[in-house]
Amino acid sequence: MTPIASKAPRNWPAILVFAISGLAALTLVPWYGWVHGYSVGAWIGFGVVLSLNELSITCGYHRLFAHASYQARPALRLIYLLLGAMTLQNSALVWSANHRVHHRYVDDPERDPYCIGRGFWFAHMGWMLRHFPSGEPDFNTVRDLQRDRWVLWQHRRYLAIAAAMNLGVPLLVGLASGDVIAGLLLAGVLRLVLSHQLTFCINSLAHVVGRRPYGTEHTARDNALVALLTFGEGYHNYHHTFANDYRNAVRWWQWDPTKWVIYGLSKLGLAYNLHHVPRFRIQRALLDAQFRRAEQDLARQPAGQCEGLRARVAEEYAAFRAAVGSWTQLREQWLAQARHAAFERWERSLLQSRFAELENKLSAQYRRMRKLLAQAPLRAGSAMA
Repeated sequence: MTPIASKAPRNWPAILVFAISGLAALTLVPWYGWVHGYSVGAWIGFGVVLSLNELSITCGYHRLFAHASYQARPALRLIYLLLGAMTLQNSALVWSANHRVHHRYVDDPERDPYCIGRGFWFAHMGWMLRHFPSGEPDFNTVRDLQRDRWVLWQHRRYLAIAAAMNLGVPLLVGLASGDVIAGLLLAGVLRLVLSHQLTFCINSLAHVVGRRPYGTEHTARDNALVALLTFGEGYHNYHHTFANDYRNAVRWWQWDPTKWVIYGLSKLGLAYNLHHVPRFRIQRALLDAQFRRAEQDLARQPAGQCEGLRARVAEEYAAFRAAVGSWTQLREQWLAQARHAAFERWERSLLQSRFAELENKLSAQYRRMRKLLAQAPLRAGSAMA
């Protein structure tokens, strides 16, 4: 951290919110539970409100507003803005501005608002405790959101909305469960602290621990534990590689409630124009990352060793480049023919089958490369990639 940055003015509102809510969660919440106990209804209300808060960030602030990975009806946008304000992570306009800069300058210590290169604590919370120049929102990045009347409404009335939601919702939980204080402590205090810490893990832990199967040019990593705790956001390497995809993960077995919720909302007509990356591009990214790791691992081997393996990798890379070239030509052909009304169904079907054939070839090559990378001389270098 530069001397100038270390002398940045303290952000007292943020410091007080984190300190007071954290202290209350560590003292008042357990004390009340020990003395009076919490009902099942109070815990259910806590879980529901926490889940809604997290979804408002990942589905709303993140996927909808920051990345425009899909579109939403006004009613859904309003729900996101109300629940998002409740998380006390600033307005959607400010949140999106900072996040877009993060993606544009990821890992740049001078411009990335929560750059992991400035330390785990800085990326987790420290960047919010002082008015660092890198943390000042650049509203030039969110001109589209400045034309959204609902986003502007929330931004201009953020404090009032945040206060009303943080008092009103926990109060309703308390009334519904029969214990107002329990509702305020669980759905109010504990929910807020956990929501903060879970979200912040994406900026810190998911840039330190995990794998980078889709891209090695940035620090974002796929971390299944963080994904489990953050509705799928922990699959961060995929997200930074394909930021406009509404999904966090694409494997059927990966925990990603965010994409399930967005997809479900689309079936209800509340969300539409869902953006997703073609399968070929995903396979291409996986293979490209594999070749980069193989190249780095082979470069560490003594000269004259692993020559057979080097030749195999070179052959696979040539086949990979040929497949990418074929896919590019095929895509250009598709776009050219799609402009004509006479794009017959059989022509479309033929091109689709050729796309599928190329995708299957890359999938098979990915499996072959995994076997190559698992060979003894490369295993140690590839394990932590």
